[in-house]
Amino acid sequence: MAFDYEYFKKAVFDLTKIDLNAYKEKQMKRRIDTLISKNKIVGYDKYVQALKNDKERFEEFVNYLTINVSEFYRNPDQWQMMDKEYIPELIQKFGQNLKIWSAACSTGDEPYSLVMALSRHLPLNKIKIYATDIDKQVMEKAKVGLYNEKSLAGVPKDLKDKYFTKVGPSYKISDEIKARVEFKQANLLKDPYPTNCDFIVCRNVLIYFTEEAKDDVFRKFAGSLKKGGILFIGSTEQIMDYKEMGYKRRNSFYYEKE
Repeated sequence: MAFDYEYFKKAVFDLTKIDLNAYKEKQMKRRIDTLISKNKIVGYDKYVQALKNDKERFEEFVNYLTINVSEFYRNPDQWQMMDKEYIPELIQKFGQNLKIWSAACSTGDEPYSLVMALSRHLPLNKIKIYATDIDKQVMEKAKVGLYNEKSLAGVPKDLKDKYFTKVGPSYKISDEIKARVEFKQANLLKDPYPTNCDFIVCRNVLIYFTEEAKDDVFRKFAGSLKKGGILFIGSTEQIMDYKEMGYKRRNSFYYEKE
């Protein structure tokens, strides 16, 4: 019943400050209904009670809401472009102490990829990545830094050899890379954004948002960037009104703040 789901969205917002209205309803409702039936619970009201009373169920729910499809150097050609063109340009414009934000960082593959990419141009002690995600659980996984072989497929061989150690069937990222990333829980739809960023990376997350929520986030990113700063988005995304939002399109996935 629509009324039931309306009640549920409000209850979830009261409980988590996650606004389910910002997600595509049909898709999100289907995912939530699947989770509720997996927990053998009947009705949204009973599930809300379970979320209030059971910490594990609550964390499972937040984890389930978050789309954690992640890999290092996803779309390697776009990272190659970053390496050859955008990182040198940003260093030339803003100096070595770049302010970089990895938004919706999931299990850390992206901010760690950024540190490795920057390590070709800067000493590690000059690199700092601010990484945020709504989901505490995925950030805990990021801090552990253990990944399967498949998620490392795009990492250049020299960086894989230098910064990963094989542990059983998995790979552990080195502590010197982990030390360059500061993780913080934050919700793109409601929390304040960092300011004066030189570079923002937010990829393959906004595809799950409504057009209104997407536009709102892209506008806020523009507000977060310095003039001449760059936004790097996912290969499935595009900014329709980029000029009106204050961006100059550098290519399909890189936008510069005018």
